[in-house]
Amino acid sequence: MEFTVSDIVRAVEEYAPPRLQQPYDNSGLVVGRYPDKATSALLCVDVTDEVMDEAEATGADMVISHHPLIFHAIKRLNGEGYVQRIAERAIKSGTALYACHTNLDAVYGGMSYRLAGELGLTDIRVLDRLDEPATCAPEENPEAPGFGVTGRLPEPMDTVAFLAFMKERLRLDVIRHSALCRDTVGRVALCTGAGANLTGKAVRSGADIYIAADFRYNDFIDADGRIIVADIGHFESEYCAIDLLYDVITKKLPTFAVRKSVNSRNPVNYFK
Repeated sequence: MEFTVSDIVRAVEEYAPPRLQQPYDNSGLVVGRYPDKATSALLCVDVTDEVMDEAEATGADMVISHHPLIFHAIKRLNGEGYVQRIAERAIKSGTALYACHTNLDAVYGGMSYRLAGELGLTDIRVLDRLDEPATCAPEENPEAPGFGVTGRLPEPMDTVAFLAFMKERLRLDVIRHSALCRDTVGRVALCTGAGANLTGKAVRSGADIYIAADFRYNDFIDADGRIIVADIGHFESEYCAIDLLYDVITKKLPTFAVRKSVNSRNPVNYFK
């Protein structure tokens, strides 16, 4: 069976509708045309030169990323900077670039649910509900779209043991955290990506710890004994996008060739 870019986009967007993306976002078909033939797709967090090398080496004519390559408006295509360079490269090679970003974050069962599942949380509920006037679900509806989730560990864990468990389970190099103001962790709040703005909601949810990324210096101070905040890194918290997108596409289009990039790497490096 032959597929087009439109077929693949439809499969993804049936799961993560574009209407769920935030106004500042640029999810969707960033480079390419909907009617073009799609023989295979490569999944990644960010579209980089290394990912494009892999796409060309494996014959993928579509790259599906979590983060959009073009996020802010560009006024020229003259090869200055990696965004323009990769966009030009994709155009010349006929490689479609598609991004599923904040709509994948916000959809019920999306990014934060995936990360919560990796940590074995139960009783998972949305942390920051996204209001949709036309299709609004009741406030208590656990399937409402939104950002972040809360959940419970099967059994409370010693706090240091939980951090060690999370470091191993998520293959983390480092965890930045505030004062360990809880001896044990039972209720967990988390949000993939930059989630410092939801700390207050995490506190009000009754969570012992809030896991996200991109916390600033003062965010650790502002925790103020009310909750432990743990920064696991932006890339690290969102690497699960690759597995999530793979499952979505292969379930809807089981005969379409899709592969997980081996070159989707963290742009942040740690000196150990």
